[in-house]
Amino acid sequence: MTATPTYKVDVRRLQDFSAIELHDMLKLRVDVFVVEQKCPYPEIDGNDPHCLHLRLLYGSDLLACARLWRPTPADRPRIGRVAVSPHHRGKRLGEAVMREAILECQNAYPDMVIEISAQSHLQKFYGSLGFTPISDEYLEDDIPHVDMLRSPQ
Repeated sequence: MTATPTYKVDVRRLQDFSAIELHDMLKLRVDVFVVEQKCPYPEIDGNDPHCLHLRLLYGSDLLACARLWRPTPADRPRIGRVAVSPHHRGKRLGEAVMREAILECQNAYPDMVIEISAQSHLQKFYGSLGFTPISDEYLEDDIPHVDMLRSPQ
């Protein structure tokens, strides 16, 4: 396994990205979720303007990203659209981006539970980060998922 590169964490609103930065983030998500996972679905779903976007960068190279939902009266803080660049796999960046996303949520909403919709085959990975399943398995875009929660620390 290759060592985790030194990365910079960048968190901002959608409107604060340059056109190139936005292109790179959306391209990574489409490359992973639509192309690699062979799952045609509306990746650009209209929710990005309402979320924060966390990126791990090495220089200008995008290593990984995640979408962070702010809580509403009806919903908990939520982490989603977690993607690691195929060019940087095997460096524990999935764990790194999730730890940074959890930290961001904890700092912003210290007493709130964090929710994710996890692909079922990743339950053990998310479990190692403190998430526990709260739903039966269900299909989302023809991929088995399970809802999981992480209690405040």
